[in-house]
Amino acid sequence: MINTIIDKEKQDQLTPDTVLTELMEGNKRFTENKMHQRNYASQIEKTSGGQWPQAVVLGCIDSRVPVETVFDQGVGDIFTARVAGNFENTDILGSMEYSCKVAGSKLVLVLGHEACGAVKAACDHVELGNITHLLSNIQPAVEATETDGERSSKNDSFVAGVVENNVKLTMNRIREKSPILEEMEKNGEIKIVGGVYSISSGKVTLL
Repeated sequence: MINTIIDKEKQDQLTPDTVLTELMEGNKRFTENKMHQRNYASQIEKTSGGQWPQAVVLGCIDSRVPVETVFDQGVGDIFTARVAGNFENTDILGSMEYSCKVAGSKLVLVLGHEACGAVKAACDHVELGNITHLLSNIQPAVEATETDGERSSKNDSFVAGVVENNVKLTMNRIREKSPILEEMEKNGEIKIVGGVYSISSGKVTLL
């Protein structure tokens, strides 16, 4: 049973590569149903005075992708930002900058997922209230994705391509829009990576 947490000393010893390895090993434990047992009461008590998460994950709000769970992480282990379609905006960029520059996280992971409803809606050019503006953030990925078939949510391979492109374009825009994170990555202080979660297997595949 795990009752320890990531403290400042442990965080300082982490590298972007070791953090990425830990998250992917956690995902392997998740898919194999071999997740760590945790003493959450102890972790809550030990993190009450501060936090030193190892990574920040930008994921979708999809209820089938509980980020901490799919990476088998405990209290205080990762920052999580979630928005339908897992794209960046000014507030999320600021949150990421806080996570890495202020709080010391070593990794930024953009996590898309299979059969994303927001991506499907963007493929179909849905217009509905504030959803219209939200989907405009995913349109660049729709436009960047080539297919010989129908350019709609009915085409599963097209949707899968848009999901991947959306992750890649989001990573690029994070670097473009955040000189802080771009510089940290160039200096080797952090890595910015992307992946896609399978809602059918639970596996995360890095791009």
